[in-house]
Amino acid sequence: MSTQNDAEQHGHSATTYGDDKPIRILDTDGTVLPDAEVPDLSADELVSMYEDIKLAREFDQRAISLQRQGRIATYAPMTGQEGAQVATSYALDDQDWLFPTYREHAAKYVHGMELESLLKPLCGHRDGYAIPDDVPIMPEYIPIATQIPQATGMAWGNRLQGTPDRAALCHFGDGATSEGDFHEGLNFAGVFDVPVVFVCNNNQWAISVPRDHQTASETIAQKAAAYGIEGVRVDGLDPLAMYSVTSAALQKAKNPAADDRRPTLIESVQYRYGAHTTADDPSAYRDEGEADAWREKDPLDRLQNYLTATDILDDELEAEIDDRIESRLTDAVETVENATTDPDSMFDHVYAELPDRLRNQRDRLRSLREKYGDDAFSEVLE
Repeated sequence: MSTQNDAEQHGHSATTYGDDKPIRILDTDGTVLPDAEVPDLSADELVSMYEDIKLAREFDQRAISLQRQGRIATYAPMTGQEGAQVATSYALDDQDWLFPTYREHAAKYVHGMELESLLKPLCGHRDGYAIPDDVPIMPEYIPIATQIPQATGMAWGNRLQGTPDRAALCHFGDGATSEGDFHEGLNFAGVFDVPVVFVCNNNQWAISVPRDHQTASETIAQKAAAYGIEGVRVDGLDPLAMYSVTSAALQKAKNPAADDRRPTLIESVQYRYGAHTTADDPSAYRDEGEADAWREKDPLDRLQNYLTATDILDDELEAEIDDRIESRLTDAVETVENATTDPDSMFDHVYAELPDRLRNQRDRLRSLREKYGDDAFSEVLE
């Protein structure tokens, strides 16, 4: 298990409370814990991180509202987890690869995706899944744990090709640790010593299955020992701790000491305040007050309190941040909802050669559009 010295050797210091207690830098009220060291980030970088976390939260609430209005499809909320997402992406270098799940909206945004592209697929525009050529992000993964061996494979390929300045960071949830892909990916990473960082977002629930039904292990981080790699447990609601530990892990992946193994498994201990998706009802399996205790450790509040106490953030700057966030979100939603697409495109790329039944459906749709016009379909939806 990682200790304080592990973080310090890469230029970061954090406080740890025994092998099983998560590393923290900020207390729940935003004060720096004794013997903990704030990572070497400038005031501007800290404000930028705070703004991105706040933007992520506002984006999340806006997306939930849009889904409830029928304006986007089923959405996976991230409130409570956005601090860890933003912090881990801040630790990435521009050339590092990100492997997200369907919930890492903020992680993708920070590493180069536009807000509009996060909403487009949920509005039926498939080009939202298209990653720009200069952005090292894999498309989001829906099958659980699929991305873990793929991240390992890319990291192995980078090492074979002699690109020591490039690492892969792979997100997954606690439920993914019950999949074979998790064990195969981590075992391969350990055997071939590849430059990869695994981030398990332990949000306590895999849909309705609690963490203690996933494994009898006391922690998820300790599973790393079976694969001969480092495991570290971090307070996932502490953005500074997540940034510090992830930065150290990525540095080790690219430039390990003589006795270091490149891979790291980070268990980010966190909580999803809301539902698994907007198609889920958490009240059916969670106690009503369970989220309240976790909200006392809220990542946005903790970072805000720290920045305010250190005179980095004031009311005037907060107002400027709020204005920028509102403008970005409004522009993103308007851009997506004003986008147009040809309904025929839904039949593209389903098969290399369109079968007769789909060709008939496409032709039928074309005839209805010619007869009634596209406005008639909009009226029906409204």
